[in-house]
Amino acid sequence: MQFNEMTFDSAQPVDGYGAGFFRIAGQVVEGPVIVTASGVTSWGGLNDAQALVSLAGEIDVLFIGTGQSIAPLPRALRAALEAAGIGVDMMASPTACRTYNVLASEGRRVAAALLPV
Repeated sequence: MQFNEMTFDSAQPVDGYGAGFFRIAGQVVEGPVIVTASGVTSWGGLNDAQALVSLAGEIDVLFIGTGQSIAPLPRALRAALEAAGIGVDMMASPTACRTYNVLASEGRRVAAALLPV
């Protein structure tokens, strides 16, 4: 088996997470967050569509981490993201962190909106 080290040119990797927080690029951030190649911002959660829609043009796909387990997105949020041309995939937050890290390390135009576990 061959292991490849992941490198992040300018992207902010998710280093870890725990009850109510994420560790992103070595910094602890509490509460829901949006992680992109350009940085980390607080997020108002599933009712805060505008913060996600503002990523249109910067990303091709958005991973939404819905906490400890997968949960459906509110219809209004999904509709707003699709109208903005943002591909969206929801998953549990731990899976969203891993998926974001892999694609960000490849230089892909991705973001993660994460609810804490």
